[in-house]
Amino acid sequence: MLDRKETILERAMLVSLKLKNETKHLVEEHLNELEMLADTAGAETILKVIQDRPTPDKAHYVGKGKAEELAELVKLNDIVLIIFDADLSPTQVRNLEKLLDRKILDRSGLILDIFASHAKTKQAKTQVELAQLQYMLPRLTRAWTHLSKQHGGIGTKGPGETQIETDRRLIRTRISKLKELLRKIENQNKTKSMKRQDFLTASLVGYTNAGKSTLINLLTDADVLAENKLFATLDSTTRSFEIEKNKNVLISDTVGFIRKLPHNLVASFKTTLNVVKEADIIIHVIDISHPFYEDHIRVVNETLEELGCTDKTQIKLFNKIDVLDDKDRISYVKNKYDNSILISAHRGINITEVREKLLELYENNHKEKRIVLSMTQSKLIAQIHEIADVLSTEYVDDKVEMIFKTDSANHNKIEKLVKNNLG
Repeated sequence: MLDRKETILERAMLVSLKLKNETKHLVEEHLNELEMLADTAGAETILKVIQDRPTPDKAHYVGKGKAEELAELVKLNDIVLIIFDADLSPTQVRNLEKLLDRKILDRSGLILDIFASHAKTKQAKTQVELAQLQYMLPRLTRAWTHLSKQHGGIGTKGPGETQIETDRRLIRTRISKLKELLRKIENQNKTKSMKRQDFLTASLVGYTNAGKSTLINLLTDADVLAENKLFATLDSTTRSFEIEKNKNVLISDTVGFIRKLPHNLVASFKTTLNVVKEADIIIHVIDISHPFYEDHIRVVNETLEELGCTDKTQIKLFNKIDVLDDKDRISYVKNKYDNSILISAHRGINITEVREKLLELYENNHKEKRIVLSMTQSKLIAQIHEIADVLSTEYVDDKVEMIFKTDSANHNKIEKLVKNNLG
């Protein structure tokens, strides 16, 4: 007989507030996204509850009366996990746990849990652990209350230290070590990126599940995991894409963005997101079939602003046109968004346009230059041929006139070679 292990899904209830100035449709959409997050984490959504309030209740988030109603629903539906579509304060979590007698999770805690389960490399694991500890630190008051007793015994007389203070100190020490480790990883990545300066670089960004991994697989045969799940990949993947013969673009895939992304997570993943900061071009992939695709654009733009990447050349690729029901949206997007291309990465629709746009940017990035050298500088002439596209070579007396085309990084490199050769 085969020993089959069945995955047991935790029965979950999702809770959200409809605050003033918010539409019910928007709140429902946020709750649907929370359901996708819960599914990715391994929970089965049994119930969704929306409470209409002008502001969150400081003690119970949804108010004590509503929390008592939730307690009844929990018992009736055998719920083991309650997930709130917001960040809860330690006080709110403590009060809700006491009243509901179930595991309470807020949105940031859920996202951090997903990141922890998807982290594969040392870099991703370090980044997630750092974010988790920074998230956990202010919440120790409720998570470790059962440990907050004075140590006793020989050698512990005097003011002493509570277990909770010991935990805080240990966590702060661990946070410092993780930050130092990430600094070392960042320096290693900088060394790798130095080797890429001879290439035009592009970084794929987008809301999670927009189709970035499918696109990089189509362009470069990268074999990146592409699933219909949120945050399927965490680590950046860089692959070479040949636009034309000897004309390559290095394309990097990055972790997907999402609304209400925990700040600690963004800060921790700065090392991974450096590929966005260092890129010549940002390719923003958007799921045009999503009803709130413009909200997704706003979230990505806000994250790019936080990373300091708003001044870069950006191409918008509106993906999944093959599953788009509202065809009027196509003309709307074409009129509103400059530098945009409508594609289907899944079916390869309009990928030629993407190639042509990248070739245009490649050509703009590679400028022509004329240089006159002595025929005795054969080594320098050979070096220019290696790193630039030599368009013409003319020999006049003892001189060699060369016209070549290359990017700004290689222009600077050739200038240094010439200067050193003269010296």
